[in-house]
Amino acid sequence: MSGATLFSTVPKEDRLSLFVGGHPDYKRVVRLLDFSKSDVARASSIPSISIRYDQRIPKELAERLQEWAIALNMVAQYFQDEQKTILWFKTPNPLLGNITPRDMIRVGRFRKLQRFIQNALDENERPRTK
Repeated sequence: MSGATLFSTVPKEDRLSLFVGGHPDYKRVVRLLDFSKSDVARASSIPSISIRYDQRIPKELAERLQEWAIALNMVAQYFQDEQKTILWFKTPNPLLGNITPRDMIRVGRFRKLQRFIQNALDENERPRTK
């Protein structure tokens, strides 16, 4: 495994300002994805009554939101623009079966989306041979 591959799962910078003091800004992540409380509950498999974004946030929810923040920043690293990044997450993608990346997260298919994003970024960074 090369060094580039080893470190390719974390964005080089926080282009969307999603991390404060090393922790995700949970509310900002949810706002960028335009998720309701029930969307977050469904996507994270956590009961709606347990959804909160303060110091008592369930550990599993904090982990999911951190993963989503990383994915948002990975895509932002490619586009170099917040609006284009959000548009990408909200636009149906034929390579995902014409579902939006945002909906992939919402319906609990984040792992598949994460692999898709990572593969696309890896493909984009490989030198092209003629």
